Parts: sequence; C-alpha cells; structure tokens
Amino acid sequence: MQLGSLRQLTFVSFVVVLVPLAMLVGYSQLTFGKIGKIASDEAEYSVNLVRRVSKMENLSVDIERLVRQYSILEKDALKDLIEKSVTRFIEYKEYICKQVVDQRNCLALDERLAWIADFSSHEDQLLIDAQFAEFRNRQLDLVVQIDAQLDRNIHDQQLYVSSVRQTQFWLTAFLVSVSFLLIVIGISRILKPVTKLEEVIRAIASQDENLPKISKSGPKELISLEHKLHGLASRLSQLENLRHALLRHASHELKTPLASIKEGCSLLTEEVVGGVNEQQKEVLQLLNSSTDRLNLLIVQLLDYNLLLQQSKPVFCEFETQSFFDEFLTDNSLAIQQHDNQINMQLDIEVMYADEKLYRRIVDNLLSNAIAHGSKGRPIDIRLYNDGDMQVLDFSNRGKRIEPEQRNILFQPFSRGEGVRNDRVTGSGLGLSIVSDCAKMMFGKAFMVDVDYSDVCFRVQIPSNKEVSL
Repeated sequence: MQLGSLRQLTFVSFVVVLVPLAMLVGYSQLTFGKIGKIASDEAEYSVNLVRRVSKMENLSVDIERLVRQYSILEKDALKDLIEKSVTRFIEYKEYICKQVVDQRNCLALDERLAWIADFSSHEDQLLIDAQFAEFRNRQLDLVVQIDAQLDRNIHDQQLYVSSVRQTQFWLTAFLVSVSFLLIVIGISRILKPVTKLEEVIRAIASQDENLPKISKSGPKELISLEHKLHGLASRLSQLENLRHALLRHASHELKTPLASIKEGCSLLTEEVVGGVNEQQKEVLQLLNSSTDRLNLLIVQLLDYNLLLQQSKPVFCEFETQSFFDEFLTDNSLAIQQHDNQINMQLDIEVMYADEKLYRRIVDNLLSNAIAHGSKGRPIDIRLYNDGDMQVLDFSNRGKRIEPEQRNILFQPFSRGEGVRNDRVTGSGLGLSIVSDCAKMMFGKAFMVDVDYSDVCFRVQIPSNKEVSL
C-alpha cells in the first residue's frame, strides 16, 4: 500500500505499532478474568465443602449421643431424632463422597449408618462402642481425604497460575519485540525520505552537480520538497556561474584598461611626452591614486572570490618563525613606508592550520593595521596557546573603536568610520576575509581590549587535530 502523505504514514505506523500492544492488553484481560473466576469458584467450592464437613462432624456427635441415650431411655422420640439426624448426615456424606476418588471410607460409613438405622436398645454396650469407634475413624479418614483433595486443588491452581504467568511473560516479550520491530520499520519508513532530503541538501552544500534523483514514491509533501530543492540547486548553480563569470570578466576587462591608464599617467607624470604644469601634476596625482584604489579593490574582490571557492581547509603543521619571517619580508615595503615597528612574540613553535588561509588572515590584519593605525607606532603580534586554542593577537595604536561598531566590522563591505592613512577608500572586505578564514578553520575572529594597545584583533584556531577531521 502506498501512502500519499506524511501524516497518513505517521498515523498508520502509530496504529500498526499499537496492534500487538492491544492484543497483549486483550489477552491479559481475558486471562486475568479467567483466573479471577477460577479463584472465586474454587473459594466457593472449598468453603461449601468445608462447611458440609463441619456439619457432618457435628451430626456424627449428635447421632452418637442420641443412640447412647436411646439405649438407656428407649424413648420413641429419640428414635425419630436418630432417623432425622442420619438422613441429614447421609445428605452431607453423599455430597462429600462425590468429591473423593477412594470410596472405601464412604462404604464403611454406609455400613455404620445401616447398623445405626437398625439399632436396638438391647445391643451390647461393647458392640456400640466398637461401632462408633469405627464410625469416628472412617469419618476422620474421610475428612483427611477431603483435606488432601483441597490441597491438590490449591496446588493445581498454583500450577495453573504459574503456567499462565509464564505464558504471559513470553507473550509479552514476543509482542513487545514485535512492537519494537514495527517501531524500527516505521521509523525507517518515515526517515527514509528525510534521509533523501539530507542527501540532496548535502549535495547542494558541497556544490555537487549530480544531485540524487527525485523519489518516485513516498509522502507527497517530501517529494514536493525534493522538487523545490532541485529547483533551488539549479538556481544556485546559475547564480554561482554568473558570479564566477562576472568576476572573471571584471578582472580581465578592468585590469587591461586600468594598466593602460596607469601607464599613461606614469608617462605624463615623468613628462616623457612633454612638459606639464603644476595644475596638471595635481590632476595626474589624483588619477594615480584613483588607479591604485581601483587596483586594490579588484585584487580584494578576486581574493574574496577565491576564498569563497575553497570549500574545505587543508590542515598541516608549519614552523611559525619561518612563516612570519616570510610574511614580514613580503610586506616590508608597506611597513617601511609607514615607519611601523613590528613587535613579535611567538610562543608556538609549530602551528597546525591551513597555511594559505592563515597567511590571508595575517596579510589582511597587517593591511588593516597599517591603513588605520598611527604612523610610526609599533604593531604587536603575539601568538600563544590558550587551552586547546592557538591564539593570535594582532594590535596597533590609533583611534579606538566603539563597542557598538565592532561587530559590523567583520561583515562584508563594511568599513570603519576612521580615515585611512593611505587616503584610499577600502572595499570593506579585509576583516570579513579574516573572519571567514577563521570560521573555515573552525575558529573565530573578534576584537578584544588589551592594556598595551588601542586596537586588538584576536583570532582563535583549534589546535586539536581531531577537530579538523
């Protein structure tokens, strides 16, 4: 049977799981009712039987007393009482004798009762004593038989209850196991389309072009959601292709004329094609600064695009001293131009991170410190371990940043309110790249307050290798 909706599938699964439990409850009710009836009948039977035995014993005493009185007094009234007592005794005896298998005691009692019915007042006293002694013994043996019969009935009832309890235990175990199996099957039936959705989402997240095929059977809500996810994946693929194409064309179409403009400005500034006056030199300076700014924007956009294309970091171990020496060598010109002194304190000899991503972090932090920090003031770089974190503190002197502005600095295309030292309007991507690189390495970037500097950016990267697996 193919269910049309997730609601129907869930409801049917719930009902199917309840069927074995309902059977167990029904069987338990029937069994307990049967046991209750057996216990009630057995109690009634035992009480009735014991009551008759007690009355029979009392009648036997009355019969013996009446016979002995009759043997002395010889009154007809006593004879009538003896006959009535014997009649009642026989009624109780017959009912009791039906409950036992061995009838020898019952037959012996019948013989004694027959003797009592034919009793004559001229009987010898010794014979009377002998007859009643035998009568009492047989009656006592019959009572013992009844007690044994009641004990057997109780034992049989206990065996039956034990058998029912054992049957109930195994039936409960079986039906609960069946219910558990049905729960597992129901969960798998419900989670199967959800798992398919997770595969589609995972494929979209990893930018896989080959998405899982749309299910042909299953709840209609989830199949509809699969169609929407496939449509979303197609739309995302189109947008991604457009973004790559736009950036590729922008880098090519912008850099080529930008290089020509820069070259032309250089020729005019150097007066290769003729002399220029002071006003023309000021215009050329504006053109040169604008071309530098435009070139910086293009480089940062391409760098940000390259970062977005890297889906997974490549962790490795590298020496921190050689890493930062190379970093300072590559940026020595910019440091010298702003007369900054670099103070480094490297307490970690070997780093564990993605070297390329970490280089982007320190490059952008240095660019930010040079652009917004005070000229001629030192820039502090501290690298140390804090628990299972590798911590980088990158600080500089300059204008302090208000707490309410700190969070937005790490957002793309967000620029601070201060004026850059290079008089170039930034793209607002530098700190965003720092934050994204840290997140890709399962870390984070944020601002902290320190006592030795005005502005400090802290980057934390896990040092545990298991985090990156």
